[in-house]
Amino acid sequence: MAALRDSGHGYARSERVAAQIRRELADLLRFHLKDLRIAPKLTLVTLTAVEVTADYAHAKVFYTSLADPAANAMIADGLKHSASFLRRELGRRVRIHHVPELHFVFDPSVQEGARLSRLIDEAVESDKKLQDGRMRE
Repeated sequence: MAALRDSGHGYARSERVAAQIRRELADLLRFHLKDLRIAPKLTLVTLTAVEVTADYAHAKVFYTSLADPAANAMIADGLKHSASFLRRELGRRVRIHHVPELHFVFDPSVQEGARLSRLIDEAVESDKKLQDGRMRE
């Protein structure tokens, strides 16, 4: 596999294309998307990953958002409706024969990480209170 990576063929190229698509989409979302339904909320959106199929026909664009659930629903709808514009703009920026169709997928990992962090903090705080209560006795 190392030779495959070093030669610049195979999945290493698709990883490079995916990384470039992610960078370009981040720029497009931040500075060029004018959809008033979602543009103000895009400051809360982070693209976490892009997965491109082997034939470059499709790309799953994973994103996360710190917005509330109602705003997240609006963001998902806005991204879906903006996909053709974003694909067209990608075609002007990325040098590949076929620009993939974009499929936006919400990535709950950041929210799940924050939830787990809160649970850990609560457990630590609870443990401290128990320890303090025992020391006072």
